[in-house]
Amino acid sequence: MENKIRVAVAGARGRMGSEVVKMVLADDTLQLVCGIDPRVAGEDNDSPFPYVADVETAIREYKPEVLVDFTIPAVVKQNMITAINAGVRPVVGTTGLSAEEVQNLRDLCNEHQVGAIIAPNFAIGAILMMKFAQEAAKYMPHVEIMELHHDQKLDAPSGTAIKTAELIQQTRNEMKQGHPEEKEIIEGARGGYYDGFRIHSIRLPGLVAHQECLFGALGQTLSIRHDSINRESFMPGVNLAVKKVVGINELVYGLEHVMFE
Repeated sequence: MENKIRVAVAGARGRMGSEVVKMVLADDTLQLVCGIDPRVAGEDNDSPFPYVADVETAIREYKPEVLVDFTIPAVVKQNMITAINAGVRPVVGTTGLSAEEVQNLRDLCNEHQVGAIIAPNFAIGAILMMKFAQEAAKYMPHVEIMELHHDQKLDAPSGTAIKTAELIQQTRNEMKQGHPEEKEIIEGARGGYYDGFRIHSIRLPGLVAHQECLFGALGQTLSIRHDSINRESFMPGVNLAVKKVVGINELVYGLEHVMFE
């Protein structure tokens, strides 16, 4: 019988982490060796796996091969550094890392020959939405991005919106949209500026994760939208990343690089 991939989940009691736990437990090719959450570490909670307080303890005591991290921006970088230095491969859905931080982590992966996957969005439909938007921008360069998330999200714009903007930038020359004498009566009304177009962030209770790319041209518009109705939508992508990361020795930013290989 083929060996199972040993997985630890950081943020295992969070909204996303709890879905990851269910996904790993349901897959016969994966083994959940521990959850990482300082709020419940060491408690007798009738769980089929132990909880520990931090990544260092998880690696030392339970020797995972993969660390899945859905924590918060303030801790994700150090979690990744700890894992990579120990030869553990991170799969990260936490957003908020800067381009410089991602490059530093890429350099660390190269130094240790350890794979890692950072994905702003793990929903397969969201990856397709980003790729379709990139293609549309070749022919309809006037675009605005609207992203909508629950009101507990800590970063704005979302990692998905930034990744979409980066993909659009690759196929669209920078051009400032709108009237050249446009004035914002209320600061920020036109959203964040990126390479000539705008990104708008909406935060409301009841939302999960949603994004619309709206393109305009002479006499027509094109809307490309993706909606995650619940957090289960991200789990097929997380599952794919966990299985792919054990076979790579570099940092990959964006699930599309393992989806379309």
